[in-house]
Formats: sequence, C-alpha cells, structure tokens
Amino acid sequence: MTFDSLSPLDGRVVGTFPVHDGDDVGAAVARARQGARGWRIQGFRGRRRVLDAWRRDIVAHLDELIAVVRAETGKPVGDARLEIMLALDHLSWAAGHAERTLRRRRVRAGLLMLNQSASLGYLPYGVVGVIGPWNYPVFTPMGSLAYALAAGNAVVFKPSEYTPAVGDWLRRSFVRAGGAPEVFEIVTGFGDTGAALCRAGVDKVAFTGSTATGKRVMAACAETLTPVVIEAGGKDALLVDADADIEAAADAAVWGAYSNAGQTCIGIERVYAHTLVYDRVVHAISERVRELRAGTDDAARLGPLTMPRQADVVREHIADALASGGVLREGALVETGQTLAPVLLVDVPESSSAVREETFGPTLVVNRVASMDEAVAKANAVRYGLSGAVFSRRRGRALAERLRGGMIAINSVISFAAVPSLPFGGVGDSGFGRIHGADGLREFAYAKAITRQRFRLLTLTTMRRTPRVDALVQRIIRLLYG
Repeated sequence: MTFDSLSPLDGRVVGTFPVHDGDDVGAAVARARQGARGWRIQGFRGRRRVLDAWRRDIVAHLDELIAVVRAETGKPVGDARLEIMLALDHLSWAAGHAERTLRRRRVRAGLLMLNQSASLGYLPYGVVGVIGPWNYPVFTPMGSLAYALAAGNAVVFKPSEYTPAVGDWLRRSFVRAGGAPEVFEIVTGFGDTGAALCRAGVDKVAFTGSTATGKRVMAACAETLTPVVIEAGGKDALLVDADADIEAAADAAVWGAYSNAGQTCIGIERVYAHTLVYDRVVHAISERVRELRAGTDDAARLGPLTMPRQADVVREHIADALASGGVLREGALVETGQTLAPVLLVDVPESSSAVREETFGPTLVVNRVASMDEAVAKANAVRYGLSGAVFSRRRGRALAERLRGGMIAINSVISFAAVPSLPFGGVGDSGFGRIHGADGLREFAYAKAITRQRFRLLTLTTMRRTPRVDALVQRIIRLLYG
C-alpha cells in the first residue's frame, strides 16, 4: 500500500511512499538495533566525523533540499533556506559538543564516602524513534535526529505524512555522507505507523506535533514504559510595555505571527500592549500586515497552509473572534482553499478560541491591557506554556521571568531557537523534556553512576556492624549535620 505526497502549491505529486505497517516498523527497528552497536563503538569522534560529513553533504545539495521543502510545505524559498540554516547550526553543535557533555567525568564522593572514587557518564539508549512534524520538516526533527545520533543512538524516523519526501531526502543524504543505512532508518505512513513505532521496542520516542496527538503517543509508549520527550503546541504571547521600542515590537510581532503562514509552534498568536502605547502598536502592526501577500507564486511572502484541514481551524477561530465581539483590523475571512490572507484581530474577548486555543495559521490578536501585571496574567491564563516574548526597555528580564514557558525572548522573537546551546521545550499542554543544547544531548542518553572503593575505611554496609560502630555513626551525624 502506498500514498502520494501532494504539493499545496499546485496539487502535483511530489512523491509516492509506502504505508509501513507494524511488521515493517518492527523490521526497521530491528535493523536499527543492529546499526546502533556499530554506531556506539565509533565513539564520539567517529560519530562526529560522520555527522560533519552529513552537514557538508546537505550544504553541497542545498538547492535540492530547498526545492523539496518548498514543494511539500508550500513555504517561500527564503523561509525554507532559513530553516535549513538553523538545522545545520544545530547539527554542527550537537556533533561538536556531545563528547564534552556526555563523557564520563569524576564527581566528588563527599566526606562520608571519601574512600570511594565516583564518576558519572551518559550512555545512549540504543534506538530512538523520532516522529516529526510537517511545518518545519528539516529544522524541527533535526533537534531530535542530530542530538540522538550524536549521543550514540541509532534512529528510526517517521516524518509527517505531509512531508515524507523531506524525511527521505535527509536519510539519503546521511547515507551518501558515509552513515550506515541501518543507523538512520525511515518509516512512512499515517497515524497507525507512528503508533506502531511507539510499540516496536524503541528505547525512547521523541515526538513533535499537536497536544492531542502527543497524548496518544504517550499512551502508546506507556504500555511498555518507553520514555518520551513531547514538543507539542503553543499559544505564545508577546508583551509590549509602555517604554518599548514600538517599531521593533511591531516588526517582531508580524514576523512571529505570519512567518511560515503562522504555522510555527513558537510563533506569536497574541499581543498584549500597554494602554499607553496600544494604539501606536496596532497602527504599526497594521502597516506591516498590509505589506504582506499570501500566494503560491515565488514573490508571495506567505505560502499556503501545508495541511488542508488546518485552514478550517483558522477560519473557525476567526469567525468565533468576530462573533464574540472582536474586530477585524486587517485581512479577510477566506472561505475556501489553503491560501489564507494574513488577518489582524483586535479587542478579542479572552474567552474566544482565537485567544485560548492554538490557531496555527496567519492570524494575530492584539489586545489592550492597563498594566504589565494584567498582561502577564492574561498571557499565562492558557493551558499551553511553550514560549513567548517581551518588549521593554527597563523591565524585560523581570517580565520574562514571570511568563510561564520554557523559552522567552526579550526585545526579539524566536531567537532562542537559533541558539544551539539553549534547551528547547515547554510545560503544561506544550509538553515536557528538552531538545537542543546540553539538555537535549542528555535527553537521548541515560545517566550511569559508578563508584569504586579506593581503600578500606569504616564499613557501614555490613550485617556484622557492631554497637560501637552504631555509636560512632551517631556522633558523626551530630558532628556533620547538627
């Protein structure tokens, strides 16, 4: 059984791929299990050589990958290029920092165990299943693929059914660069294929996608106590303080809201502007929104939505915002199709789905607040906790600390995703666990502690312990901790 990957640009078939069933997935995991042994034996430096070669191969065939990303997602060429650049930076960082982050190191044993030598190291799980999204089909899964591989695992990658050609391209590039095929396996298909991967005996699953699907992944993995890292949705807010640089805040809001046609988990969907600058903020954003045009041609700044049914969600949220009293400041409600005009909504009630639920499309809600305390309270009032942004000259750090989320940018948006040393992830319905950075490397390895007795001292762990020793322990407790 096969399925076609259709381009949202023109409906053409980008490629035809197999629908892998449980047996196919199990076979892929078995092959990866064999590959994991040799991959681990290569050590950090051997793996780095392969990953560096993979990075160079991607660069050598950059235009080819850009074309595949554009064909399957519909995003503009410039956005595809930027996504790949960020992915390359993370691939380079993971390969270059794995050894110093995960290698075994000595730790202090403490006074009580001064006769013990203690060390801590991080070992690969073995085989990691990666379930990727369609909105950033290179950058987002690379946050799991690169870090899992650098940590010494083999991977089995299940790309989204909307972007299987991108996943297949990445795997072929890895093999072309000298990586063993069984170290990077790929399975394609729909939800059942992803569920089969969760149950196929992998040692960990890294999932990126909607909160609802993330819960189903967790439920499947719970059957075998397979650990998971979940990077789910968001409803991120940008706060504009009274002393903010209005023009910079407007630029950031428009980029955060409308880049990739709003299909960004860490994108900006809400703006809370202080009443003293609210009108200026709305005016500045409106000017910039009017400069944007959605289309399928090369000159369009926004492409079509990748997933057809997501357009219906966007339309529902816009309609609900207007029905509940919100005002359509810019754009129009497009009744059909996947190519949606950028929409700016103002004065939308906080109870509206456009404020509370992830829209994942080219919309932005800008609401007025009387104070930054009110802004923080409203920003934190949703069930998501992924990321956010603050524009303020004096109180940026203080406000950022109060926002609920795993990543906050001050006087910029989404900048944390481009810093490879920073962990990426959220709380609440945005998921848990981290990719990127040292935390991301450790996410794909388990801690292993080792002690070695260097010389005999007072032995407490014996059934022949005497009353005299117990009395000595009593004195030690009072001396050290009293």
